Amino acid sequence: MSAGGVLRALDPDVYDVVLVGIDPSGRWVVLPGADALAPADGELPSVAASRGTGVVLAPDPTLSRLLPHDAAEAIRGPLGDIDVVFPLLHGPFGEDGTVQGLLEMAGLPYVGSGVFASAAAMDKQHMKSLLRAAGLPIGPYAVLRAGQTLSETDQERLGLPVFVKPARGGSSIGISRVDAWADLDTAVKTARAHDPKVLVEAAITGHEIECGVLGRLDGPGAQASIPAQITVTSSAGFYDFEAKYVSDQTRFDIPARLSPAALDRVQKVAVAAFEALDCAGLARVDVFVTPEDQVVVNEVNTMPGFTPTSMFPRMWEASGITYPQLVDRLVRLALRDGAGLR
Repeated sequence: MSAGGVLRALDPDVYDVVLVGIDPSGRWVVLPGADALAPADGELPSVAASRGTGVVLAPDPTLSRLLPHDAAEAIRGPLGDIDVVFPLLHGPFGEDGTVQGLLEMAGLPYVGSGVFASAAAMDKQHMKSLLRAAGLPIGPYAVLRAGQTLSETDQERLGLPVFVKPARGGSSIGISRVDAWADLDTAVKTARAHDPKVLVEAAITGHEIECGVLGRLDGPGAQASIPAQITVTSSAGFYDFEAKYVSDQTRFDIPARLSPAALDRVQKVAVAAFEALDCAGLARVDVFVTPEDQVVVNEVNTMPGFTPTSMFPRMWEASGITYPQLVDRLVRLALRDGAGLR
């Protein structure tokens, strides 16, 4: 869905786009057109190998092109020389530095953060360590590796309720709210179905706020969007997968219902978190703002949802940058910065 939105926003007089999808088996295929990225008959779009020509990207900077997957077709030559990649992939193998590493080895510029920042932001334990080292406020938490359980000391330190989540997940998949310690083991088991390493986080009282961060084309550094506020009224009591993608029991306010001073503080913390992780191009920084207007960083997403109705584009729309302008700017940033160390 994100890829479809970006495709429709790219000016066809400026950009010649090659659509590459990854099917459930991991096979890369060139998709026939935008129709492959649109919902049909109420079903979300998916990638099937039978829908396109199989291709591979060689980790060879002298090629910078897609090659046929079938060696028997190699005589047809490259399928397309590539100038820049927009890796619209969320979660493991897409947002965690894996694809970014392949693109670096291929010598291809790409939109978004590099290998380290992508990996660090994806792993919430290391993300929090880097943010804390940079002097940014984070909430209390504990890490449970495979086979570990939460100690009584940590239970007393964190208090109830707590949120249990996979350390390297996204889209609120595998997250549970725990209001009684008797339910902790079930929540940990749910999270470990997605990741053997689990985080247990203390609940933060306050407003749930998101802020977009975008690299500058006119020089180094980054700028923050107008922040947005999320209010969930569903029975789950937090911004879970259903609240994000299915339910209509979520309210979004842009700008967030905060004082001017708090809004300014959110923007400054968002840019500081972006820089602390060495992010590039774009990120969505999720924070809590307490009743005392303290800003606590929750997560940094290096490839946030990117449909026209996703929060990241909506925040920038409210900040004066339209969806097509946002897409164009990100591609130009990637082309300017190139591959390799920045």
